[in-house]
Amino acid sequence: MARRTVPRADPLPRAEIHSEGFRQTREARKGALIEDYVELIADLIEDGNEARQVDIAARLGVAQPTVAKMLARLAADGLVSRKPYRGVFLTEAGQKMAHASRERHQTVEALLKCLGVSTETARIDAEGIEHHVSEETLEAFRRFIAGKV
Repeated sequence: MARRTVPRADPLPRAEIHSEGFRQTREARKGALIEDYVELIADLIEDGNEARQVDIAARLGVAQPTVAKMLARLAADGLVSRKPYRGVFLTEAGQKMAHASRERHQTVEALLKCLGVSTETARIDAEGIEHHVSEETLEAFRRFIAGKV
């Protein structure tokens, strides 16, 4: 069976404009993992627990050595501090990043629910989308949600 392509709605943009979308996607991918770790650490701490390496690994579904490597990177970036025989703690910069990430996630999740997506699917899908939307798009999401509520 022959494949049919979907025709583009608009002509290709100029190369410099076209490349900007790909650049933003690459940047979002790089930051997504860091934001996921920082947000999870904040969630674990706010839940009344310590953010321990074993708990982070279990919740992210990765091996503990993977978490150890990322925690070292986060510490070097000034986002977390670690104390011997204790958990991981967010620095002020880490707290700001966690707050911004959580806010983006909640906005995207709320929009998906407004569109009729189930709560569970909205939560899962928002986890990926939150890292790839611009502030302009998030603001449009917020306006749409405000009009729907």
